[in-house]
Amino acid sequence: MRTTTRSRTRLRLAGALAAVLVAAGVATGPAAQAGEERHGGHHRTLADLAQRHGRYFGSATDNPELTDTAYTALLGKEFDQITPGNGMKWYATEPEPGVFDWTAGDEIVDLARANHQKVRGHTLVWHSQLPDWVTAREWTAAELRAVLKRHVQTEVRHYRGKVFAWDVVNEAFNEDGTYRESVFYKTLGPGYIADALRWAHQADPHVKLYLNDYNIEAVGPKSDAYYRLAKELKAQGVPLDGIGFQTHLALQYGYPDTLEDNLRRFSRLGLDTALTEVDIRMQLPADAEKLATQADWYQRLTESCLAVRRCVGITLWDYTDKYSWIPAFFEGEGAALPWDEQLAPKPAYFAIRAALARK
Repeated sequence: MRTTTRSRTRLRLAGALAAVLVAAGVATGPAAQAGEERHGGHHRTLADLAQRHGRYFGSATDNPELTDTAYTALLGKEFDQITPGNGMKWYATEPEPGVFDWTAGDEIVDLARANHQKVRGHTLVWHSQLPDWVTAREWTAAELRAVLKRHVQTEVRHYRGKVFAWDVVNEAFNEDGTYRESVFYKTLGPGYIADALRWAHQADPHVKLYLNDYNIEAVGPKSDAYYRLAKELKAQGVPLDGIGFQTHLALQYGYPDTLEDNLRRFSRLGLDTALTEVDIRMQLPADAEKLATQADWYQRLTESCLAVRRCVGITLWDYTDKYSWIPAFFEGEGAALPWDEQLAPKPAYFAIRAALARK
């Protein structure tokens, strides 16, 4: 991996930080689980540190792993925000036309409430994980519009007052900035996005409404498409509160150096931003150099969010490699999260802490 002078300096700093922590008697390995930075006898969590900057620090979670008590204990302690990984998606919430099932989503909401955490709703309109009844037939525009409106409004109403934000439309663009040819786009045209935002706002006027996508962290054709769309929607008075940068990064593709500039240009449109699904994968096996680079990237993206006032928070796409989606989707890749499969913190965890601990 090509290291720039800047990243070599950061690697040295990360090494020096670890040495300082060790010298100060602060564990930097598995034993650090409950240890470092005690404050009035209380371990200051990522959420505590983020709150000092007026931000949240969250994690996605998913229903099958909620039986893992060691996992849920850490989830409930370290984070002040949760996103359901799958439980609020269309296949889970409306498996048959007009038949709604809130079981999975409600379980996550109840868990969050018990832990005094807030919930990001994810996601109302997406081309993927749709039930067959949506994708397996041809719709007229009038039919699909009615189906889409019913789905959006029924779900937003059900979770009214229980979620603080919704990913209303997820992954609407291709890499080159053209519209993704989803069933919604092909049948309804690009106006489905404005419609979904309006319908969601009618169903819950207080919830924050987001568009969410991956590979939009850097300035480029895909993030430019969102910038243009957001500008148009704002000009038309369509309710849009923010843009979610998923931030699924991979060491082999390089760091998105324009992240901070990009966050800033959306804030100048009067929009919030959030890093909504953060993980940083690598080609396995992991080694010390890759883990140090990963830690550097986690630190940089945390610093970028803190540097832009309207970047409201950061959410890991689950916090432990034990439950990461990466190995199942990217063969030979993984080790993407700040905690390892044994729920022990990795260098990335300490790098995030270091970024958040600064005044």
